[in-house]
Amino acid sequence: MRDWLSHRVVSSPDGTALVRAEDGEAWSYTDLDRLVSETAGRLVANGLSEGDRIGVLTPPYVGTVGLVHATMRIGATFVPLGEELTPREIAARIDRTDLDAVVCAEPTEPTATDAASQIDGVPVYSVDDPTSADVTGIHEVDPASLDPPEWSFEDPICVLFTSGTTGEPKPVPLTAGNVYSSAVASAFRLGVESDDRWLVSLSLHHMGGLAPVYRSVLYGTTLVLRGGFDAGGTADDIDAYDVTGVSLVPTMLRRMLDRRGTLSDSLRVVLLGGAPAPAELLERCRDYSIPVYPTYGMTEAASQVTTATPRQTRGRIETVGRPLFGTDVTVVGDDGDPVDPGEAGEIVVSGPTITPGYLAEAGSEGSDAPDERDEPDRSVSDAPDGRDGPASDALGVNGIDPASLDRSDFGPYGLHTGDVGRFDESGYLHVLNRVDDRIITGGENVEPGEIVDVLREYAEVDDVAVLGLDDDTWGERVAALLAVGDRFSSVALDAASADSAPGDSTAAKGDSAETGPESDDSGPDDSEQAAGEAPPTDGIAEPAMGTGAVGPSPVDEAALLAFARERLAGFKIPKTVAYVKELPRTVSGTVDREATRTALREHGVDLRESIDADLETAGFEPADPANPPDDQTPEGDESEAAGGALDDPADEGTTSASETATVGDIIEDAEGGDGFVDDRDADGSEGGFAESVDGEDRGDGDEGDEKEEDDGGDESDASDEQDEHGGSDETGDPV
Repeated sequence: MRDWLSHRVVSSPDGTALVRAEDGEAWSYTDLDRLVSETAGRLVANGLSEGDRIGVLTPPYVGTVGLVHATMRIGATFVPLGEELTPREIAARIDRTDLDAVVCAEPTEPTATDAASQIDGVPVYSVDDPTSADVTGIHEVDPASLDPPEWSFEDPICVLFTSGTTGEPKPVPLTAGNVYSSAVASAFRLGVESDDRWLVSLSLHHMGGLAPVYRSVLYGTTLVLRGGFDAGGTADDIDAYDVTGVSLVPTMLRRMLDRRGTLSDSLRVVLLGGAPAPAELLERCRDYSIPVYPTYGMTEAASQVTTATPRQTRGRIETVGRPLFGTDVTVVGDDGDPVDPGEAGEIVVSGPTITPGYLAEAGSEGSDAPDERDEPDRSVSDAPDGRDGPASDALGVNGIDPASLDRSDFGPYGLHTGDVGRFDESGYLHVLNRVDDRIITGGENVEPGEIVDVLREYAEVDDVAVLGLDDDTWGERVAALLAVGDRFSSVALDAASADSAPGDSTAAKGDSAETGPESDDSGPDDSEQAAGEAPPTDGIAEPAMGTGAVGPSPVDEAALLAFARERLAGFKIPKTVAYVKELPRTVSGTVDREATRTALREHGVDLRESIDADLETAGFEPADPANPPDDQTPEGDESEAAGGALDDPADEGTTSASETATVGDIIEDAEGGDGFVDDRDADGSEGGFAESVDGEDRGDGDEGDEKEEDDGGDESDASDEQDEHGGSDETGDPV
């Protein structure tokens, strides 16, 4: 097959291909094809050709969409480079992907030239008039004639980088077959209608923004392109252009609802991924009949892996649905074998949408061995159901030397995602957290996602991030950063008012986060704080009675502890907490782990101290080991030590109301009498926060749900089932 646009223009020459949201200007498929043909000819005239990798550093505008299709037309691989990156970071990506050229625009030319100058032999071209002598304008030469090459499903169409939230970003080559299969599977799940219009406000260097560019041409539908995200403007564009579909991360959706209250009823699909979605947001969407499809996806899967329709989420609000057509999802235990439904393990994916492997480091050899996960040594022929095994020599990838592919994260069941999840009895996936987020405290494994699910259910908590902090006694302690929304602002105001002199004008930092211009979603302006006030720094609130207190806690901490104690074992209850208005997040919408860890290190407080100062002398200091009573067995001692909690009736859920009547008793039960001491200055561990949207299965809904087909049919009929949302993303990337 040729490039997809050349096929689409024959089928739908007069169809609307593209609308620019800024001014409403539209391009038919004939218009877009003419633009792409000219751009492709100029690229060829400048020496670029089939098999090259072309880095693109341009704003999210019509010209960038043209470059996506122009690189495919000449048989090259599209490698988008993020505008927000520094020249040093872009230079590293140019080197990592061995680019043959970089194409920039006037706004990005200085960054492109600075980055390319650090790598020998990489020319820089501009789609605008260059301002530097080191840059060549692609319009300086006439377009060359071009005979479009044929594409196979094994040819690499693009290379994207993972978000890097859990380590160094990895370059992910995606083949034409990967992207094509993803588009087909997505259509089966979401449905496609002839008048569909998909709004793109996500960055085009993430799969969540790039996938609709490819899919709209395959479907023959319309792409509505924004030059960036703005909460109010994006919501208005949905209404102005009768948009039927949009990809968002939860923070974006929440801000849109905060600005506009609801979204246009033209919407048929809100594909929500990239980060966990709070139940409160999902229910808010349900109340306003916003058709949200929670999804779990990753760059390595060319977008979606699982997606839940609104009907499927009824009674199971935290699921991310069932696998898309053609995609196999397996949850495996530490031994590499599949686990039973209800059991948590690592999510492993395989199928036609999955990348053939990561690009290996320059100078290093690709790996065709399974990753080091203590898995059984299975060959490809041993893989069940003919799934792809670890052997890379079976790949016929044109333009990618199989020896340069790193497949160390592949095993007998496919690609190990590094995400922890579980299937419920009905086959719906629930995502808990990252494997390296797992906390080990006193020898007990704690999945942060479980803690997040419980604390999110508490009425005064909007969202939660949980991670492990180093602890001298137990190795790690469970720590939680609680997002409390406007409760934080009101508490900070009360605290500032109480400390200010009569007549002083005080304002809480963070209180004005949503009152500035619509384009300012990054937070309040420091100038809004009056001189002399001392609000909590960085939008962090501390409990009133703890060290460095600034005012009353934004939540009832005694009630919160009691709530947690009813639902979690003592060793799982957070020992350190801090409060924020909203969780810190990366560009792709995932929780910023390092910012969360810093907030907890600098502002985290032991709830026991903040609730009752006398608890410091109430027997919580670690005691010297004592000989057990005659009737206590050594095995009992070992069990208590490993669990970090005593095996008392409270831990068996048999504590009476009178036994937990006081705050001190609640805390003692929660700690299991383990003598834990909060080390406020301890460094954080490498265990991360919880990035999940799953949790306890809340039931399987009505019988009609079980009769629903997974793909196509009434799954695409969002008008009958407009509901809710949430999902994780492409290893942290929006889908």
